[in-house]
Amino acid sequence: MTKADIGCDGEKRAAEYLEAGGYVILERNWRIGHKEVDIICTDGKCVIIVEVKTRRNGTEYPAELMDRKKKRNLLAAGAAYLERRRLVRELRFDLVLVDAESGAVEHFPEAIQVFD
Repeated sequence: MTKADIGCDGEKRAAEYLEAGGYVILERNWRIGHKEVDIICTDGKCVIIVEVKTRRNGTEYPAELMDRKKKRNLLAAGAAYLERRRLVRELRFDLVLVDAESGAVEHFPEAIQVFD
C-alpha cells in the first residue's frame, strides 16, 4: 500500500467516524489555490475544518502534527470556504488521527485555536 493509499484510507475512516458521530460531511478534499482541506463538515452549529493524519506507527503527540504553516493554511482555507459558500457560521478546526494498522480513530475537537 502506497503512502497515498494509506492517506486516502485514513480520510475515508475519518469521514465514516464523523458521520457515525452525527456530523454531516459537506466536502472532502476541498481545494483553494495550493491549500487543501481534508474534510469539511458540520454539527448543525459550526462549520468544522478537519485535518486528518494517518500514521503507521503513531507516536507523535497531536500538537506535533500541525506546524504553524499548516495551521495558517487551514485558517485561511476555512475563511475562504465560508466566503465562497456565503455562509455566516462559526468555524471550528478539528484534528482526526487514524492508526493505519488498527484502524483506530481519535478525534480532537478544537485542535487549532484561532489565536494560537
